[in-house]
Amino acid sequence: MRLATLRVRGETRAARLDGDEYVLLPFPDVGALLAAGASWREIAARRGSERLASADALHAPVVPHPNKIICLGLNYATHIAEMGRGTPEYPTLFAKYDGALIGAYDAIELPGVSDRVDWEAELACVIGRAARHVSKGDALAHVAGYTVANDVTVRDYQRRTREFLSGKTFEATTPVGPVLVTADEFDGAEPDLEIRCEVDGEVMQRSRTSDLLFGVADIVAYVSEIITLQPGDLILTGTPGGVGDGRDPKVYLKEGQTLRTLIDGIGETSNICTSKRPPE
Repeated sequence: MRLATLRVRGETRAARLDGDEYVLLPFPDVGALLAAGASWREIAARRGSERLASADALHAPVVPHPNKIICLGLNYATHIAEMGRGTPEYPTLFAKYDGALIGAYDAIELPGVSDRVDWEAELACVIGRAARHVSKGDALAHVAGYTVANDVTVRDYQRRTREFLSGKTFEATTPVGPVLVTADEFDGAEPDLEIRCEVDGEVMQRSRTSDLLFGVADIVAYVSEIITLQPGDLILTGTPGGVGDGRDPKVYLKEGQTLRTLIDGIGETSNICTSKRPPE
């Protein structure tokens, strides 16, 4: 199945893609659907009657308000090399807040306090069943599915301290969507799909999701040692090489550019960059 959270009549609704239409479900968003318990798949497959043409759909973030947004840094060898870092022994974790999330086709707000805003195409997974102290072998059973994300990063703020958070959670910068592709479409295995990022049509990043240093099962098992993962929690798994900050000369996003993030078999986000100036 392919699930989405759509903006409908001033609110959001979870929806199931059925051909060229979305079937609206009796939940405000995909996160609320997943929180319904083990029956969420059956509910998503069978419930709902109102339909909306997919061409008319307005996408919110797939999970607008996850309990947790956990992100991985330094998780592709090509990105580790371009950033001049050593290979980590354990997953490099940081967090975001939900105010950073935008829909698949919303505008990215470039902050007025920085001109060093960078792209990071990422495979994201969404938790479907609570996970605490799960083994790597059992971890994928707790994943509801996969979606597309771009961990847009304000590099100078990221480097102000040793912690990443301040550069990673600027408001209205992180597109997630347009759909959640449920894990059963990958036969219970981790996706091996091409991932790429384009700026104004120029390919900046290209890799495969199977090239992750720590795969999805590794990440879910590791995080579950620390804290209980809840249905709807969002995990961004890391970015491959090709970011603007790793280039010589460095390249950053500018107002008016279009950032496109694609994962074959899942979908794409496409976001125009707009300027957000601080109040005087």
